Amino acid sequence: MTPLEILALLCAAIGIVGSIVPGLPGPPISWLGLLLCYFAGTRGECDSMSTGFLLVWLGITTLVTLLDYIVPGWFAKYTGGHKEASWGAIIGLFAGMFLTPVGVLAGALIGAFIGEYVFARQNAVDSVKAALGAFLGFIFGTGVKLIASGVMMFYIFKFVF
Repeated sequence: MTPLEILALLCAAIGIVGSIVPGLPGPPISWLGLLLCYFAGTRGECDSMSTGFLLVWLGITTLVTLLDYIVPGWFAKYTGGHKEASWGAIIGLFAGMFLTPVGVLAGALIGAFIGEYVFARQNAVDSVKAALGAFLGFIFGTGVKLIASGVMMFYIFKFVF
């Protein structure tokens, strides 16, 4: 195994973690792993790792990364929320990160509620709806990032092994 392949595997693992943990750009790190595999050379079944393949995955990575920032706001807005709910979800997510994975989820939900209730000055029922919308947007975005990073991890493993 070459050093580039080892780095590619490391990028694949960090990409999966980064799809869940805020602050780590999971899909871009996974794509970096694909790029490292490309530079490591081709062998076996992965002769198809072409420049076109990398560009397609670059496009997918860019789209997934952009959607991750946009979708929670869309979900919150769809459920009647304001930008304060989205910002609250992001801040709560970072605060919950220091607890457990449950803390990340609870932090996003509670943060969205506080953002909508306190800062957007909405009633409790509307704040709960907006918080659920922002939370569902976060879950959707995380799921899409996990899928993209997981598929890239598959290709990295296929190349290396």
